[in-house]
Amino acid sequence: MAEVCTQGVDTGFVALGYGKVAILGVIQGITELLPISSTAHMRVVPAILGWQDPGSAFSAAMQMAALAAVVSYFWGDMRGIVFGSIAAAARRDFDNWHFRFACWIVLATIPIVIGGLALSGVLNQCGSPLRSLPVIAISSIVMAALLALAELRARHTRTIDHVSLKDAMLVGCAQVGALIAGVSRSGSTLTAALALGLKRDEAARFSFLLGVPAIALAGLKEVYELYKAHLDGHGWSVLAVGIVMGSISSFAAVWGLMRYLEKFSSWPFVIYRAVMGVLLLGAFAVGWVS
Repeated sequence: MAEVCTQGVDTGFVALGYGKVAILGVIQGITELLPISSTAHMRVVPAILGWQDPGSAFSAAMQMAALAAVVSYFWGDMRGIVFGSIAAAARRDFDNWHFRFACWIVLATIPIVIGGLALSGVLNQCGSPLRSLPVIAISSIVMAALLALAELRARHTRTIDHVSLKDAMLVGCAQVGALIAGVSRSGSTLTAALALGLKRDEAARFSFLLGVPAIALAGLKEVYELYKAHLDGHGWSVLAVGIVMGSISSFAAVWGLMRYLEKFSSWPFVIYRAVMGVLLLGAFAVGWVS
C-alpha cells in the first residue's frame, strides 16, 4: 500500500486505527527487545496481512515503550549507576565503577548519534531504501551468521563488573548497525557483547544498559519530528495506544529474555533470523511481498 506522509514524515500508522496499532504495538514491543529486529517485523507483518505500512516514524516513536520497559526492569542498576556516579563525582572519586560505567555509556552512545545524524535524511523518509524488504532479509541473514559465530567462538565467562571502556565502545559501534532495518539494536549489541566473552545474561544486561541513551534519544527525536509535522490529535491518540501496548509487551519480553539467557543459548534466535531472512528473500523474489 502507498505510504502516508505528513510533511515528509512517514505516518502510515494513523491510517491503521486503534485496533491494528494495538496489535502492532504488542508485536513491536516484543521484537524491539529481542534480538530479532522490530523494524523487520513492522515491515513484514503488515505486508503479509495486507495492512498499511505503519512507517518508520511509528517504529522510532515506539522506542519510548522500550525505554519504559528497560528502565523499569533494570531500575536497580539504573539507580545505582545514576546516583552512584553522582556521589562519586561529588567526592571526586573518578575511579569509582559506577562513575566510570556511566561515562562509558555516554561515550559509547556517540557513534550511533553520529550515524543517526548522518543518515537522518533517509532514515524516516517515506519509502526509505534502508527499510526495503531485500535489505531487511539480507540484514537478518548476516546478523544470524554473526550471532552464530559469537555463540561458537566466545567463552561466555565474563561478567559486567569486568567490562572496560574498550568493550563499551565496541558494543557502542555495533549499535550503529541498528540504523539499518533488519539488524536490530538488541541483536547487534548482544552479538558484540557475546563476542567479547560475556555470559549470555550478562551480555543482555550490558546491551540494555548501554542502549538506554540511544533508545531515549531515538524515541524523543521521533516524537519531536511528529510534533513538527503537526500530527493531529487523532494521530497522537493512535500512537499512544501503540506505546501503551508496546510498554507492556516490552517488559514481558525483557523479563523472558533475561530468564531464558540465564540457562540457554541464543541459537533459537539465530535459526529464527536465518529462516526469516531466507523466506523473505524468496517471497520477494516470487512477488508475494513487494
